[in-house]
Amino acid sequence: YAFYPIVIADSRAPRDGKYIERIGSYNPNTNPATITLNFERALYWVSNGAEPTDTVRAILSDEGVLMMKHLLGGVKKGAFDEAEANRRFEAWKNHRQQKVDKMKVSMATKQQEEAKQRLADEQAKNAAKAEVVAKKKAELAAAKAEADAAAKAEAEAAAAPAEEGPAAESVSLFKPPTRLCHPTVAQPFFSCRTADGRVMKYYCPVSKTAREVISPIPATGNARRA
Repeated sequence: YAFYPIVIADSRAPRDGKYIERIGSYNPNTNPATITLNFERALYWVSNGAEPTDTVRAILSDEGVLMMKHLLGGVKKGAFDEAEANRRFEAWKNHRQQKVDKMKVSMATKQQEEAKQRLADEQAKNAAKAEVVAKKKAELAAAKAEADAAAKAEAEAAAAPAEEGPAAESVSLFKPPTRLCHPTVAQPFFSCRTADGRVMKYYCPVSKTAREVISPIPATGNARRA
């Protein structure tokens, strides 16, 4: 943190050594920089031969110390009286204050414009991010819908053979592996045992003359003899 005191010191003293008098301070961390200065003591030391450094000379010039020294030199030479010197100094001081105020207004306006520009840039950046996110969400939704459609089609394709399966199995039952009894005209039924151990009963019309098995039909409540 930069903060500098303005002091009167012997030129032979170390930079941070003992000083004679402190007449102000300089804080460059603010915008504009903050300066505190004892005007009368600064004018006294400058008028008595004190040699300021370059930075302190610029501060004394801005604060009007060097201007007052110049006007007092004119009074000593008889160019004008002290009242005229004070009038000229006040005119210079007012003009300088107007310049400072104008500079502050300009700086404040510039800061506001920069803040607006930063806000606009941030909004544009957020809008671009939102557009990218929305596009990605739409792509994910489309991919999910496509995957769901494919899964549904696959499920339907898998379900179709499963529905036809029992019909094929029921057809296979018409070919019993083990016949337990032979149908006759008087008793047109025969039973058989399937591979899984079940006993199935079939109605089988038999020719009265040839006594041949015509077509085995599963026995149901609606089965009738031919």
